[in-house]
Amino acid sequence: MLIHGEESGASGEYGCVHRKPWELPFCALPEEAAGVRRVLALHLILWCLPELIDPAQICATELIANVIKHVGPGTPTTLAVSMNETYLRLELHDPDTRALPTLLDADNDDESGRGMALVDAVTDRWGVTLHADVKAVWCELATDLTTANGHARNPRVARAEEHLTLYRPASHQHSPTTGRLGTALAEEAAIDLITDLLHWLRAHGCDPDEALDRAQTYFEADAA
Repeated sequence: MLIHGEESGASGEYGCVHRKPWELPFCALPEEAAGVRRVLALHLILWCLPELIDPAQICATELIANVIKHVGPGTPTTLAVSMNETYLRLELHDPDTRALPTLLDADNDDESGRGMALVDAVTDRWGVTLHADVKAVWCELATDLTTANGHARNPRVARAEEHLTLYRPASHQHSPTTGRLGTALAEEAAIDLITDLLHWLRAHGCDPDEALDRAQTYFEADAA
């Protein structure tokens, strides 16, 4: 499988992730589906969206199964993954513009007809876009991101950013906050802030080492 698109990685303001669109061409075969799921999971980990792995894999599996059943095994297919604002967007492209997915009301005993019902259940919205020679079945999953390339909505992170913005040295108050420079400045500001807080604790008769240990414990508990 050859992935088209740019690699994702952490950078930008305070460690934001550049989530670049990517595409994965493959042949719609049952044995290919597992590989598609693995690639999708790896990218979602790189994109810091591990909580979406299960629903995204369900969608990919069912959309691939639809192509195999209704268009034919071995059909040239492409999985396209991108961000639509703060939504994760999956698209499956195939060359048959006539075989459209249908949401059926399948009974519990039915062995088929549940594919799009599963997609409908785990996504926030889905649909079909028709082009001259390509059909794109798409679905979108909501995230907790602040922006398409931002971090998840975490009150602790947001509060820290407010403090770091105020704590940035005067010489850098008007420096850009995006890119490697912005991240490096924010890291230095964080270290300076921690150092000053340790001095404050000692000046007030507190144990800085104990405070650091307690902070580390709280951090690890929150991260878990």
